[in-house]
Amino acid sequence: MTPPDPLLIVLALLIDLTIGDPRWLPHPVVAIGRLISALDQNLRRNWLNERIAGIVLLLLVVGCSAGVIWLLLLACAALAPLAGWVASILVASTCLAARSLHTESARVASALRAGDLPNARRYLSYIVGRDTEHLNEPEIWRAVIETVAENTSDGIIAPLLWLTLGGPVAAIVYKAVSTLDSMVGYRNQRYLLMGWASARMDDVLNFIPARLSALLLIAAAPLTGCSPVNAARIAFRDRLNHPSPNSGHPEAAAAGALGVRLGGAACYGGVSSWKEYIGDPARPTDERAYRAMIRLMYGSTLLMAAICIAATYALRGFRVPFI
Repeated sequence: MTPPDPLLIVLALLIDLTIGDPRWLPHPVVAIGRLISALDQNLRRNWLNERIAGIVLLLLVVGCSAGVIWLLLLACAALAPLAGWVASILVASTCLAARSLHTESARVASALRAGDLPNARRYLSYIVGRDTEHLNEPEIWRAVIETVAENTSDGIIAPLLWLTLGGPVAAIVYKAVSTLDSMVGYRNQRYLLMGWASARMDDVLNFIPARLSALLLIAAAPLTGCSPVNAARIAFRDRLNHPSPNSGHPEAAAAGALGVRLGGAACYGGVSSWKEYIGDPARPTDERAYRAMIRLMYGSTLLMAAICIAATYALRGFRVPFI
């Protein structure tokens, strides 16, 4: 795996920001999800040791995802260098989620503005893992802000980092692991053993991106009308107040920048849960805070893009591969 050309990162990000992930367009993550579901059922029937089955699941999904994309890009490049380059851009764009994160969270915000709590809860259930049926308006806003903050790292900063380090194949490997974690990485009776390997691998691949995301959110704060000083203070104080070893870092930086308090009570699969508070309740979790979170997301995305473009330019120089 080698770093891509800087222009590939620019164009992939532009495609994501302008088009996103249209529902009618086939998406690699959908295919990866179907593969995970099929292998999960098959391995459960044929393996007695769920922990070993989970390791096999991880290896098969990552291997198949990387192999298919590598062969696809190789085949396109064999047809014509330009075809290979365009395919690389399109694959890279599917690994980024800035536009879709904004679009899906905005559906929740729009329903709340209309006073439509049932639809707000329904739209929220598409983007969070917690139960949403009984959430009130402030709890919905809190959940939206938390998921945008967390997914700024998982859906944007991390894929950009892995894309920069190893090109579209490395980015797809990351997305495969991330999808595995979202589907089988739960600490419940069904997936405690089966999903262990996937969850730990996701922790490893997100270790640096999560901390980098916190720094980028702090740096983006003054560009978006938020407080960088408070963002840094809360990030340092509360970054470990989360059951995940990584998610607390961007959430704490975002909470500090916005001046809101995240965490608290939640419910997953009918089981009540409590997360330590992150941030101070200086301001309410409302639409104003959500809009500021979206600005923070875009600000940190642009800062990360600038870093990645500079890094790839330094490593490879600026060139157009098909010329």
